[in-house]
Amino acid sequence: MAETYLSDFGTILLFLIGGVIFVIIGLFTSKLIRPDRPNAEKLTTYESGEEPIGNSWVQFNPRFYVVALIFIIFDVELVLLFPWATVFGRRELIEATDGVWGWFSLIEMFIFIGVLILGLAYVWVKGHLDWIKPKPVVPQSRSRIPMDVYQRVNEQRKQLSGNNKQ
Repeated sequence: MAETYLSDFGTILLFLIGGVIFVIIGLFTSKLIRPDRPNAEKLTTYESGEEPIGNSWVQFNPRFYVVALIFIIFDVELVLLFPWATVFGRRELIEATDGVWGWFSLIEMFIFIGVLILGLAYVWVKGHLDWIKPKPVVPQSRSRIPMDVYQRVNEQRKQLSGNNKQ
């Protein structure tokens, strides 16, 4: 018994070692075969066909990530629906339980899809599916300081920043 136990782990270890060696050989072969002619245009960052402008450490709009996460959630839902349909739709299981199995699986999937629909409704109500969001409303506050004082301070700052750049 102990020998088969160790030989099973040995088989798994051989597969892991073989997989690592296969990947290393593939990467080494592609490095030898591929052309290596870097230039300035090939070394620039590339994002969806847009020409990079400025520093690469700019912040991306978080809506890209929200849309990607929503897509992944519904993609996983589809991945879970196919095995559910094949396992729970087996006629012999439904007949063996007098239809209870079929009703159980149907109610279970309605609950699953219902939770996803609630999540979609929440995201929709919050406006995360709207690509162009309305500009935030700037609160209007009353100040005892006149507006022309703010304008003078802003002009002085502009002049100081203009002098610092030179």
